[in-house]
Amino acid sequence: MIKKQINLMKNGEGFIAALDQSGGSTPGALEDYGITEAEYETEEEMFDLIHAMRTRVITSPSFSSKNILGAILFKHTMNNKMEGKYTADYLWEEKGVLPILKVDQGTENKKNGVQLMKPMTKLDDLLEEAGKYNIFGTKMRSIIHSANPKGIKEIAAQQFEYGKKIYEAGFIPILEPEVNIKSDDKLKSEKILKEEIIKQLQDLDDEKYIFKLSIPSEANFYKEIIEHPNVVRVVALSGGYSQEAAVNKLSENHNMIASFSRALLQKLHVDQSDEEFDKVLKDAVVKIYKASIT
Repeated sequence: MIKKQINLMKNGEGFIAALDQSGGSTPGALEDYGITEAEYETEEEMFDLIHAMRTRVITSPSFSSKNILGAILFKHTMNNKMEGKYTADYLWEEKGVLPILKVDQGTENKKNGVQLMKPMTKLDDLLEEAGKYNIFGTKMRSIIHSANPKGIKEIAAQQFEYGKKIYEAGFIPILEPEVNIKSDDKLKSEKILKEEIIKQLQDLDDEKYIFKLSIPSEANFYKEIIEHPNVVRVVALSGGYSQEAAVNKLSENHNMIASFSRALLQKLHVDQSDEEFDKVLKDAVVKIYKASIT
């Protein structure tokens, strides 16, 4: 099954839906969806509401393997069900969409112009649990705020260190060293990051990685990484761009596909009828899909 899934991710046409808002980002996601913090009191209630939103998205007729290759999940979503099946099983068995799990535990405070990932003290247990839920891959995020060579080198080294461990556990890791799109020296940061990634790729054996990167300042900037034999796919995060801006910028980058969250969900609302909800989601899915197959 894993070979079939890797082939789908590497050669399939479509994009990855990022539905992995965690505890810190969930209130904002719910607010955008039309549910204020006044409407829930406990964390459990908050997570139930976000699961209901994600269920509505994933079970929508517009959410299918026709346009979508994979979906990134938060642990709470993995542990819960949709239409009687655990989410990962529902995604793969009912939708033909690869389930991917967010595994990082957040980021450290900024140092040397970057935010490294916090030590993943729960990674072994989480990977063991993910194996029971038929998860295909994982995702972990760190952030680059400025073109500090020392900080960016540490970011790349940390991502690859955890990536190797995750690959050896039987999953395809998504490495996400995000470059802040509001950075004053974004292009310079991207150049340093690209060099560090290529250096790390040269030392690999048979490991396979996916990279989730900010849409580059120069079109097709990550061509060498996309074409590297150890790279399954390079996907783009929307990084705070509006749906229109993210789609336009992505369409300029050949063979780089989307892994959007906000740009996918931004026009959905809890008060929309199912028909309207599906129509709005379909419009977003088609736009992002078209930008992903350029």
